[in-house]
Formats: sequence, C-alpha cells, structure tokens
Amino acid sequence: MKAVTYVDKGVFEVRDKPEPSVSEPTDAIIRVTTASICTSDLHIRDGFVPRAVKGVTVGHEFVGVVVEVGSGVERFSPGDRVAVNVETFCGHCFYCRRGWVNNCTDRNGGWALGCRIDGGQAEMVRVPFADNALTRIPDGISDEQALLTGDLLSTGYWAAGLGDISEGDVVAVIGAGPTGICTAICCRLRSPAAIVIIDNDPSRLEFARSHGIGDAWVDPSECDPAEVIRGLTEGRGADAVMEVAGGDDTFQMAWRIARPNAVVVVVAMYDRPQTLPLSDMYGKNLVFKTGGVDASSCGEIMDLISTGRIDATPLITHRFRFSEIEDAYRLFESHSDGMMKVAIRFNE
Repeated sequence: MKAVTYVDKGVFEVRDKPEPSVSEPTDAIIRVTTASICTSDLHIRDGFVPRAVKGVTVGHEFVGVVVEVGSGVERFSPGDRVAVNVETFCGHCFYCRRGWVNNCTDRNGGWALGCRIDGGQAEMVRVPFADNALTRIPDGISDEQALLTGDLLSTGYWAAGLGDISEGDVVAVIGAGPTGICTAICCRLRSPAAIVIIDNDPSRLEFARSHGIGDAWVDPSECDPAEVIRGLTEGRGADAVMEVAGGDDTFQMAWRIARPNAVVVVVAMYDRPQTLPLSDMYGKNLVFKTGGVDASSCGEIMDLISTGRIDATPLITHRFRFSEIEDAYRLFESHSDGMMKVAIRFNE
C-alpha cells in the first residue's frame, strides 16, 4: 500500500509499505476513505516533534471503514464507518481514569498515531484500543462532516471546557485558522454574549465573518483588540481567552486582554519558549490552562454534528485524490488560494 512517510527532518515521501495486521486483541484495521493534513504534520516534518519516529506513516485526521477487529474489540465490527481519534488510550491507567487521555501511560497511548506509530495518510491503518479510539459515524453523516471530529473539533471542545465559559461571557479567540475556528464553534455551544475573533490575516477574518463564526472580528494591525473587548465588557476585559495562534506576540496579547480573574487557555503549540512576566501581571489573578488536547469527547461531538449544532464542513476548502497528496501538502503549507483544510479522498 502507499503511505506518506516521515523519512528525515524536512522530508516526507509517499512510500510502499505492507498492509497492517491485528497485533493486539484491542486493535482494529481501518480502510481509510478520507483524511486531512494538520499543521502538526508539518511540525513533525520540520523536526519540532522530538517523539516522532523516522519511518512512521504520518496523519492523525481521518475516517474510514473497519475491515478487521481483534478478539478484544466489543463496540465495532467490520463494515462500520468510523472517525478515528487523534489519541489512542488504554482507558484504565491513572490518567485515563481521570479523562487525561493525552497522558495515557501505555506505549501506544496518547498522541501515537502518525507520530510514534503508523497513522492515517495511508490506504490502511492499525488503530490500537479501538473501543476507545473510534467513533461510529451515523447514517446520513458524510465523511467530510465527520472528518474533523477526532482532532480539530476535539481540540476546540476541550479548550471551551477548560475556559469555564458561562452564559453571557465575552470570549476572545486569538487565531482564525482551522483550530481557532473550531474553538470558536465549540465556545458558541456555551452561550457566551460575544465571541471576538482576532487575527492579522484579513482573509481568515473574512472567512470567519462570512460564515457567521464570531460576533466581532479584529485585525490587531488595524485596531487594538483590548479596546474592542473593553467596549463589550464595561472596561473589564475578556472573561475567557483562547490563545490558538502561537505567534510571536500572541501569548502576551492573551493575558493582556483578559480581565482580572479570567481564564487564559493556551491551545497553540509554540516552536520557542514563551515568557510569563509575573511582575507585569501581578494582581490580575489569572488562571492559565494549557497542554495537549484530551480528546475523549468524540461521541458527544458526533452527536452534536448529527443534530446540526456543530458544522465544521466550511473549513474543508480543497479536495484532492490520495495520488495528489504532495500537491495538497504544498498548498496547505502555503495558505494560498483560501486554503483552510483539505480532504484527501482515497476512493477516487
């Protein structure tokens, strides 16, 4: 089979690999039907993910059909359409029992797919802990509707939960890329009074505005986000801030636009250390929450997709056949032609 392979720093190649087989009773073999490309894949290629294993098949955003299950799999059978979680997790270690599945202690737990074990930018993939790592796609839900369930929507849903958002709050989302958009979509579920989207890319702000994502859209090169937010909060600042951009100054922006006693959720993955200027922020009594997504709510997310409360399909702006995946990577990395997310189709 063909698989996108991490060869060395800076190098991905489409290579021939053997089809996977069940190696543990809890495994499932999935025939991939649609996949996507994530910025984290680029981080792997560029050497920013030390745990990534050279030779691994990359990709952790994908859906497909179950073709085989191990003897210990109880919830899924061959023929089931499934979305695959970005994280595989055992379900019984100290961290899993508390819902902190990103830190599952099993060697195949946490973010393993497409990083430490073969992932989903391939025709077939072995998924460990299938009962935990798969979510059944209901009849009537397309691949594209389900595609972002396991990673981007899980990240947004997790971040919104960390933000302790209450009805009537004002939420700031820094970053209008795909993860920021999904975070804003999930924050909306908690009935805030307003969501302020902040980005210095006019095309991404326009994307959010044109799709009704957010209530105010701010380019910090044109106006001060803090002023906009103070105007919505009687001068206090944002009740919750989602830092999803990971830019040179966005961490500083995040704590500055937050009101005293607010929650700042750092969703972004930085490629360099950030400074926490405690002397400057003394007295704001802020709560910072950060880390890798605990993607254990895929069933809830799929239910919200099924009932129409979540729709992230506008993010899928471009479609390619698997044979064209190298072109898809080039376009995704360039952010050109209005690119947000790409769907890679395997059955065409």
